[in-house]
Amino acid sequence: MSALKDKLKADLSASMKARDEVRLRTIRMALAAVNVEEVAGKESRELSDEEIIKVLTREAKKRREASEAFANAGRAEQAQAELDEQAVLEEYLPAQLSDDELNRLVAEAIAESGAEGPKAMGQVMKVLNPKIAGRAEGGRVAQAVRARLAG
Repeated sequence: MSALKDKLKADLSASMKARDEVRLRTIRMALAAVNVEEVAGKESRELSDEEIIKVLTREAKKRREASEAFANAGRAEQAQAELDEQAVLEEYLPAQLSDDELNRLVAEAIAESGAEGPKAMGQVMKVLNPKIAGRAEGGRVAQAVRARLAG
């Protein structure tokens, strides 16, 4: 079993004992999402830490989007609940890249791929995505690449 999944299960037990409802429901949801991903496809498999990070990143993004939707609908209590769950999920994710680090990686990827102009964005993203791997949101990365290629 992966180290991250072990940590999630241990934290699930700890949050049960501490009666921390937000943490408990969030970790349960995260483990359920991991289990669904493990049995998806033709045969079940054990997810690696990198794959679990992708699942948790996707779940954190869902919480952020749901929070925005609740806030726009005037439902502040539900919006805050979603933000609380997102905060718990982010504890298990790698630290996000700063703007300087992201711009440096984008510049390296553009140099490595030899890309020029906005039409070469796909080439740059292909080189850049493995280097970033869950440390920056896709939209933020695409925006940085687009800005750099536009000149």
